[in-house]
Amino acid sequence: MNDEWQPKGLCRGNHAHLFFPPPTFERKDDRERREMRAKAICNVCPVQDPCADYALAISEPYGIWGGTSEQDRKALVAS
Repeated sequence: MNDEWQPKGLCRGNHAHLFFPPPTFERKDDRERREMRAKAICNVCPVQDPCADYALAISEPYGIWGGTSEQDRKALVAS
């Protein structure tokens, strides 16, 4: 599987904390706000499509990948 796109992702660096849940409890409204911010970064990322494809291909269970959350990817697989 080609992963040359990964270093070009805008999720790397200072914003990385937005893409995965914290190790402690996260309230629903905090999670929704964090995911919305992460998805906004994905929407302008030059590697959004290969990132989303990768997450679907490996059945990634956690985080925001290519503008999709865990729930988004489950819905895509189910359809």
